[in-house]
Amino acid sequence: MAPPASPSKRLPAGIWALGFVSLLMDISSEMIHSLLPVFMVTALGVSMLTVGLIEGAAEGTAMVLKVFSGALSDWWGKRKPLAIVGYGLGALSKPLFALASTAGWVITARLLDRVGKGIRAAPRDALVADLAPPDQRGAAFGLRQSLDTVGAFLGPLLAMGLMLLWANDFRAVFWVAVIPAALCIVVLVCGVKEPERPSGQPRTNPIRRENLRRLSQKYWWVVTLGAVFTLARFSEAFLVLRLQQGGLPLALTPLALVLMSLVFSLGAYPLGKLSDRMNHTTLLAWGLVALIAADALLAWRGNGIAAWLGIALWGLHMAMTQGLLATMVAASAPADLRGTAFGMFNLASGVALLVASALAGLLWDQWGASATFLAGGAFSALALVGVLWHARTEATPPKPPLAQG
Repeated sequence: MAPPASPSKRLPAGIWALGFVSLLMDISSEMIHSLLPVFMVTALGVSMLTVGLIEGAAEGTAMVLKVFSGALSDWWGKRKPLAIVGYGLGALSKPLFALASTAGWVITARLLDRVGKGIRAAPRDALVADLAPPDQRGAAFGLRQSLDTVGAFLGPLLAMGLMLLWANDFRAVFWVAVIPAALCIVVLVCGVKEPERPSGQPRTNPIRRENLRRLSQKYWWVVTLGAVFTLARFSEAFLVLRLQQGGLPLALTPLALVLMSLVFSLGAYPLGKLSDRMNHTTLLAWGLVALIAADALLAWRGNGIAAWLGIALWGLHMAMTQGLLATMVAASAPADLRGTAFGMFNLASGVALLVASALAGLLWDQWGASATFLAGGAFSALALVGVLWHARTEATPPKPPLAQG
């Protein structure tokens, strides 16, 4: 059971600033990403398998880099400069999407964008943990995730409005996305003050064997759990394509991410605060139930109330689990290894995302959209069984040794 949070405390200003940094970058990124799958399929003529491989490779690249950036931030004792470099690369990638004329351009831009994410994400998450009081970490991660996700639904809304205004001009929308990306760098540089590293603390290699041994069994369970969750939840690009296949007009396809992100945003902060007061395993289990229901509805229908309800439940699952998993990483790792801990966690999740996205695209190409979402539901059910089994194991006291004689 997590310790109760103090309702009288306010979260530090730096947490809010990091939240608005995430909001602005997500507005920029989602203006592009909400249209990118349809742009690749309709304008560039790529296959669904290629979409899955691009998405998986891009996200996988980001996750691998998080290990090294997180470890570097632990060794250096500074996290903000790495965050600036990472967000800067993300901003630089945006014009390349507008210039793209082949799949190769898209791959280059997507990889550059995700390299930036890989550099910034683990130091940023460790910085949130450094800035937040221990009894408010769930709320802090929930707030940052909530503001991040506000950007994730404002971006597609802007993209949709501009597509309607400019007669489906993908490239013009991609150029507008450059503006919020640049603003996010300004907020990060001016609005976040990093806490000082304790004086006299020696620098050591965070990924040396003796340091990695300090990461507890509880931490490695959270890493395994995060990977399984990611394997059960492939790229959101397939949500957009499911509704487009179901007959949603081209300019309105960003509505899929708008709805998912709206539910995610509204739920992330209150559910983050709730995670400071309740059993983490219970909340994770209910998050998987929501994902199973979402997969079932999307496997059944690509349009109508069932499809939209499935997308809303997908967003509810994200709100229940994403901030919570970050909180669990922060709670189970030593303070001086938090960057490394977040990096290793994201590496495992990145490998799982690469596998999940490639498999989703392959299943879609071979057997259709329903097969993709049914497979996601099956992985989610297996993950739920594992979570419940682990909870039961932890709750069962060890048997006393048999008396001798």
